[in-house]
Formats: sequence, structure tokens, C-alpha cells
Amino acid sequence: MEQRISMVTLGVESVAASTALYERLGWQYSQETRNEAITFFQMNGLVLALFGWTALAEDAGIKPDEPSPFRGMTVAYNTHSKEEVDSVLELAERAGARIVKSGQDVFWGGYSGYFSDPDGHLWEVTWNPLFPLGEDGSVTLPG
Repeated sequence: MEQRISMVTLGVESVAASTALYERLGWQYSQETRNEAITFFQMNGLVLALFGWTALAEDAGIKPDEPSPFRGMTVAYNTHSKEEVDSVLELAERAGARIVKSGQDVFWGGYSGYFSDPDGHLWEVTWNPLFPLGEDGSVTLPG
């Protein structure tokens, strides 16, 4: 198995409502693959999918339970600067996301905050001086 992640799929209560949030953030979904059941967003070498919560659970062969506020996972959006963290968090709040933690200096030397989408998926918005971004927004680990 090669070391990579190709797609992240978020189980959501309403594909339409979640799609609208990401559109308000300025993201564009794939017109060719969009339907009422799923939305795909092309990212830097990765795809984000929004799929119905129950349908995703059933697809995985598990019984869907009530969504919990913390899913044991976050999705990260790295920025080029501390200031950009605050700008992205402000944009997310204006778009309808809930700010969970405002931007602040963190123990490892960076700066980060969190917002959640309508289904409680946590997005960390972070500036990490140890993981500089390429011009295309890609992250490369040191070493």
C-alpha cells in the first residue's frame, strides 16, 4: 500500500446545507459528479466528499448512530501566516460555521483555531512554521 490519502468523506445530515457552507467559503464543487446524494470538491491532489450520514454508515456496513459532537478526528487547513488563520476563521464564521476555538499561539510554536461545519466536523485552521506551504498550498514535511 502506498503512503497517501486520496479522499476524505464527511458524513453529513444534509448534503445541500453542507455544500452551501463550503460554497460560501469560496470552494467550487465538481459539476460533473454532483448529485443530491454526494458532492465532491477537488483539492490539492485530494478530494473532499460530502455524503449523507446514514448512507455513509450503511455504505461502510455499520449501523448509523446519532452524531456525536467530537468524532476523534479533525481536518486541517494550513495557512501562510498567523494573520491568515484569523481571516479564514472570520470567513468561516460569516459563511455559517461555528467558531470552536479562536486563533491563538500554541505550544509547538504555531498559531491555530478551530471551526465546525453544520455536522460538527472540526476544521483546524493553522499556521505551522515547521510545515511551510508550497505556492499551490501543498504541505511537505521536513526531512
